Amino acid sequence: MNPRQMAVIQRAQAILADRPLYLDTETTGLDKRAEIVEVALIDHDGAVLLDSLVKPTRRIPWDATRVHHISDAMVADAPTWAELWPQIQVLLNGRRVGIYNAEFDLRMIAQSHAAHKVANGAAGSNAFCIMKLYAEFFGEQGSYGDFRWQSLEKAARQCRIQLPNSHRAGADALLARAVLEAMAGAS
Repeated sequence: MNPRQMAVIQRAQAILADRPLYLDTETTGLDKRAEIVEVALIDHDGAVLLDSLVKPTRRIPWDATRVHHISDAMVADAPTWAELWPQIQVLLNGRRVGIYNAEFDLRMIAQSHAAHKVANGAAGSNAFCIMKLYAEFFGEQGSYGDFRWQSLEKAARQCRIQLPNSHRAGADALLARAVLEAMAGAS
């Protein structure tokens, strides 16, 4: 174990001591108009606090459905982002939140706020990115002197985690939690 990895292990252990939440989303796509179609919040102990489909303001493109298998029919009677956000905000309040690729999910929250005309609440103030922490832990050099990001699926395989990467919010939040725990216990 090199000094960089030891430092990451110590940071992961300190984060776990804070008993964070874990958040994941599935979306209508990746573009600037994409919005959330599923959201999950998992507690530090793996308990599901929220796992809900979300009715978007527009149709779910086929290429997104092909990835996460969430269809327009599945979200037809789901709550809207505007209906779910107050509950999510209460759960996030004052808690550290681990997200695998936090930048993406926080952008999707902001875009969903805009699409559903929700007054912007501070979703990212206590967020940390498990993907970036894992990239540093794994240590594969990127093109620009940084560390190359690993997909959640790759990180799980590299950590020998048996949970599937199903591209569903609840399962992927649990998988992100397992990756953080694997880093913390990697001494």
